[in-house]
Amino acid sequence: MKINLTNIQCAVNAAEIAALEGEMKKCNELLHNGQGSGNDFLGWVNLPSSITALQIDEINQTAAKLAQKAEIVVVIGIGGSYLGAKAVLDALGNSFDHLCKKRNAPVVIFAGQNLSEDYTHELIEALEGREVATIVISKSGTTTEPAIAFRIIKSYIENRYGKKEASERIVAVTDSSKGALRTLATGEGYKTFVIPDDVGGRFSVLTPVGLLPLAVAGVDIDALIKGAQNMESSTGTQVPMEGNLAMQYAAARTALYRAGKKIEILATYEPKLQNVGEWWKQLYGESEGKGGKGIFPASVVFTCDLHSMGQYIQDGERSLFETVISVTNSAHSVKVGIDKDNLDGLNFLAGKSLTEINEKAKIGTMLAHVDGGVPNIELTIDRIDAYNIGAMLYMFEKACGMSGYALGVNPFDQPGVEAYKANMFALLEKPGFEEQTKAIKARL
Repeated sequence: MKINLTNIQCAVNAAEIAALEGEMKKCNELLHNGQGSGNDFLGWVNLPSSITALQIDEINQTAAKLAQKAEIVVVIGIGGSYLGAKAVLDALGNSFDHLCKKRNAPVVIFAGQNLSEDYTHELIEALEGREVATIVISKSGTTTEPAIAFRIIKSYIENRYGKKEASERIVAVTDSSKGALRTLATGEGYKTFVIPDDVGGRFSVLTPVGLLPLAVAGVDIDALIKGAQNMESSTGTQVPMEGNLAMQYAAARTALYRAGKKIEILATYEPKLQNVGEWWKQLYGESEGKGGKGIFPASVVFTCDLHSMGQYIQDGERSLFETVISVTNSAHSVKVGIDKDNLDGLNFLAGKSLTEINEKAKIGTMLAHVDGGVPNIELTIDRIDAYNIGAMLYMFEKACGMSGYALGVNPFDQPGVEAYKANMFALLEKPGFEEQTKAIKARL
């Protein structure tokens, strides 16, 4: 993985980035020595190197058992319990997986990430006539959206297979000793995996939260972990900023924020990486958006979004910068053919691959955006595979921790998330919220 900061010099120069090395070094050290805020949630920092072969084997064995029983595995979770697995699955899967007739692994679909009645009804319809299992992911078991989805899916599986067989088709990823889901799993005899106490949801993709659903889908989790392990070692405190991608990325975005760039757009030219953008938005938005501070994270997929968001990026308010994920090598080759009539005027592209054309579109867009006052950070991976995705995810996590500390916030809590829940519970007249219910009804 490489980083190119040349195209941010329309806003901040190389000297300004270099001047942040000492600050970034201190932020990195705080992540490793546990002396910063939120230090009870730093288990992800050395997580890749601490995963054992026995843990990987247990995950793979459970995935194989689910694959033997089910054509469809419903993964229930929200936020970090959903976005990481979804991002990796889409990046490494076939774009038209739903049309493939021959499969080597179950179809993994998701529930509990919304409260849509239509989505849930259509999901249940899709399960009819197919063998089904589920993985439910929740620390407490009481988070509203996944808890509702699990109640519905659990009932469906029990009614269809009976309680004894259902217990073989339900796997819970939850707290080690407490909470509603742990109590239920113990009572029903579900196979369980633990969400580590010191790893927050948005940093949990390399725990069973992400690894189990990915293993079920046939992803090479060993390679994913290996990529993260190598990135962990190359972004440690012993690695100076010159060779430390996470420090460079954190320094660049910190300098841009201090120079007035308040919005970061993660751009990719590969549709497979769209949900990496969704995962990244939660990672940075939930980690940094506190105390009236923080870079607002947005994401786009080019060239598609050049025909929608492109106008604003080029000519809108100059409060934004882009981070572009580039991919050097494609897995396949598709070239433009020649047409004797050339009515579309594209014969000048004959013989060129779509990757070559896409690359020129990327370079042209970056130049145009820089000319328009939008700085560009470029992150390049060799190809989209499990190893490179694992490395990229860990790099973003490490840089996020450093950026949050540089911003002066606790990157590992999310106090603002509770505001909507309190109002929702009051409106739904949840027991214990009587006073809030009365107050909110009066307000409405």
